[in-house]
Amino acid sequence: MSGPLAGFRVIEFAGVGPGPFCAMMLSDLGADVVRVDRPAAPDASDGNGTEGTGGMASVTDGIMGRGRRSIALDLKRPEGLATALDLVAGADALIESFRPGVMERLGLGPEVCLERNPRLVYGRVTGWGQEGPYARVAGHDLNFLALAGALAPLGRRALPPAPPLNIVGDFGGGGMLIMSGLLAGLLETSRSGRGQVVDAAMIDGVAYQMAMPYELLGRGVWVEERESNVNDGGSHFYDVYETADGEYVALAAMEDRFYADLLERLGLAGRLPAQWDREGWPTATKAIADVIRTRTRDEWCEALEGTDACFSPVLRMSEAPAHPHHVAREAFVEVDGVVQPAPAPRFSRTPGAVARPRSRPGEHTAEILGELGLTDERIAELGAAGAFG
Repeated sequence: MSGPLAGFRVIEFAGVGPGPFCAMMLSDLGADVVRVDRPAAPDASDGNGTEGTGGMASVTDGIMGRGRRSIALDLKRPEGLATALDLVAGADALIESFRPGVMERLGLGPEVCLERNPRLVYGRVTGWGQEGPYARVAGHDLNFLALAGALAPLGRRALPPAPPLNIVGDFGGGGMLIMSGLLAGLLETSRSGRGQVVDAAMIDGVAYQMAMPYELLGRGVWVEERESNVNDGGSHFYDVYETADGEYVALAAMEDRFYADLLERLGLAGRLPAQWDREGWPTATKAIADVIRTRTRDEWCEALEGTDACFSPVLRMSEAPAHPHHVAREAFVEVDGVVQPAPAPRFSRTPGAVARPRSRPGEHTAEILGELGLTDERIAELGAAGAFG
């Protein structure tokens, strides 16, 4: 293993969404992440942004299944549970993304695991959190955005709020939040020698990401109507425009010098209302839209890419990996025949890497049990007892 987390071991109880995303990132950064899969047939999410109490939803068929080894355990059998606790005993951190109470019912709650391993950082990621009126209510990414105040400002004024991709709640508000929580917990444990529980709720993560809009609201400068603010499509200098070929480009020239550069290159210098004159924004938006529609996206790329006009083409996912900037930074890699984002961030001395392609549930069961010190005979006995399903 390479990366800044080499030498750390994390036990992931397989789930969906933010849990596997966090496990993927930890593995990309060098941690030895062991995924505990159940041998039962997978079922769907339980509608809490987390996994249900039945079989695990499979993460082995996607990019987020990369980098980890898998052991299959029937946690409802004493032998399977005991083996899971043996894994926990040798781990630095744990990730689970079930509804509140599920791990406790399985016999793997924080009290049990921390008693077995007092240094364990026990990470829990859910939609609504471990307590509160909504803690056991069904919900998904869109619900978390709605309740946190993040959905209302999204979209065009004449339309209902626009559902974004689930990157904001699931992966930003959930996966990134539990990732930062686990890393902070591991850092604190290195000093105190004591573990603790990290409660990462997607609803909290979404609200946390809204710090700047809430600050603007508190200062009285945020208008609670879509397309009325600088960066919600209200201003002409921070918006998306259609090109002559039906494609789109993004303009985000907020600072004075960048805005001046943009207008000069568009041939609009001195012809628009003052940049921060809100009353003039609609007029300016129409003027820029008219100019942008005179050329294709590629023609605008030729004219504006590489300048300080804060310009970029709006690329489809199928196009983005081939863009020269991504190619130069090797921002995408191909693993197991699938083009996917490369590990991030970059480290100068201990770079991360994709450790291995996705693994099948239970693919490394014997290997992992051998690392626990079990003999082949004992592994066979556990198998006969149904520990592996």
